[in-house]
Amino acid sequence: MIKCITFDLDDTLWAVDPVIEVANERLFSWMQANAPLFVERHSVEDIKGRLRTKVVEASPHIAHSVTQVRLAALEAGFLEAGYPKEQVVDLVEASFRVFYDARQEVSFFEHALSMVEGLKKEGYQVGAISNGNASIYKVGLGHCMDFQLNADEAGVEKPHPDIFEQVLAAQNLRPEQVIHIGDNPVADVQGAAEVGMWTIWVNLKGEKWPGGPKATADVTCLSQIPVAVASINQRRRACL
Repeated sequence: MIKCITFDLDDTLWAVDPVIEVANERLFSWMQANAPLFVERHSVEDIKGRLRTKVVEASPHIAHSVTQVRLAALEAGFLEAGYPKEQVVDLVEASFRVFYDARQEVSFFEHALSMVEGLKKEGYQVGAISNGNASIYKVGLGHCMDFQLNADEAGVEKPHPDIFEQVLAAQNLRPEQVIHIGDNPVADVQGAAEVGMWTIWVNLKGEKWPGGPKATADVTCLSQIPVAVASINQRRRACL
């Protein structure tokens, strides 16, 4: 039977772009008061674009981690702005904390929280597998999720099989005991399916499937997920 349900977070349980936009605004407001030279030289687009590209090209081994890339981009930006190296360490730490805290202020999609809470109450083990750096404990999911693993911690990002296999090993699960749920046809559906997990595609925009092996099930509203989980569980029992 199905024992565990894992979720992607960004754009599956909430829209991430508005969250990042507000977090960047909060960051630059802090910088205007605490690091004006950075603001004089750089824009938000520089952090997301030129500075990010610069650090990823110089350190491709950190490309999987949005946290490490953001930290490196901030460091590069402060140095370019003329801050001394001994001051940059503290500025990077403080500015990232401002961004990171704001990044946790999410607005759940309709039915998201009650749906996850309901699955937990049904007795499923519930967790998160994400490429981003949202914390289940800071966004308000700690009471209904048992664990999480993100790309920074795993050392790889979805759809790499290692991130899924690390969860299986850590939770002592077989892939056929797990349903992974997410919005990305490649990172979530393909990645999880390739290690043998069942999959549910969250398609809130009603888009056409882009091609390739389809998910086990798909939903256009998060309220449909419990029924999809029950259906997969029934299929799983039939295979035993």
